[in-house]
Amino acid sequence: MEDKSELYENQLNTLIDLALEEDIGGGDITSESLIPEKLQAKTTLLAKGDGVLSGLDLAKLVFIKVDPDLKFKALLKDGTRLHPGDIIASVTGNARSILKAERLALNFLQKLSGIATQTNQYVELIKDLPVDILDTRKTTPGMRLLEKYAVSMGGGRNHRFSLSDGILIKDNHLATLRAHGKTLKQIVGQAKANAPKGIKVEVEVTDLHEVKEAVEAGADIIMFDNMTPAKMRRAIKLVPANIFTEASGGITLKNVRAVAETGVNFISIGALTHSSKALDISLEFEPIKPKRK
Repeated sequence: MEDKSELYENQLNTLIDLALEEDIGGGDITSESLIPEKLQAKTTLLAKGDGVLSGLDLAKLVFIKVDPDLKFKALLKDGTRLHPGDIIASVTGNARSILKAERLALNFLQKLSGIATQTNQYVELIKDLPVDILDTRKTTPGMRLLEKYAVSMGGGRNHRFSLSDGILIKDNHLATLRAHGKTLKQIVGQAKANAPKGIKVEVEVTDLHEVKEAVEAGADIIMFDNMTPAKMRRAIKLVPANIFTEASGGITLKNVRAVAETGVNFISIGALTHSSKALDISLEFEPIKPKRK
């Protein structure tokens, strides 16, 4: 069985191969038509906005996959705070190869840095409070590992990577089982009885009655779904200290502080991955003039 590091590497290589096939197709006919075959160039990856860097190793992999002879030199590390004008890395080598890899490398780097940047904005607003910012499974298909990595670079924490990582009983699970006459208490009890060893059981609740039921059933984590901060404060008073609480739904930069002040342990935000704005990063290009003989 593959270990996690091997699985991660295999997924990255598969993703990059698919993305290169999508972007390059039968070849970069623009560069092949215009750029001399042996022309060399030196380039720099340049930050054009404030943010947090993420995805630098992935960008390097793209360049090296296109041309193993390219020289990629990282000048910063993932997690670094960026400011306009910061030089992130340099790439030197065949001009055609650099141009062929440029768009895909920037796409990855801009997207992941955008996620890290937005995550960090949330983290900074509640950094003095004992609460963690979590991501969700609302990720781009095929890019979950990368997007969750970007969240961690921004100071957030990762929720479930897959459905096998934990039991989370949501509204549709409850609706299905309630239609068969089961109460929330019975549903949570069944989940705990059938859960694999070491797996936590989390349940989504929307009102104080459901909070009481979840507590009585012995849920490990209770998720307050789309509750107002005022309602969350009342709910938390019903939850003993040995049960963790999570706020989810409708969390924004404007209200995250108020939610954190209710006393919840975690705040999960789907927008970290599905609605982040790409960070502006460019590739500055400088051809190397051939030496005169």
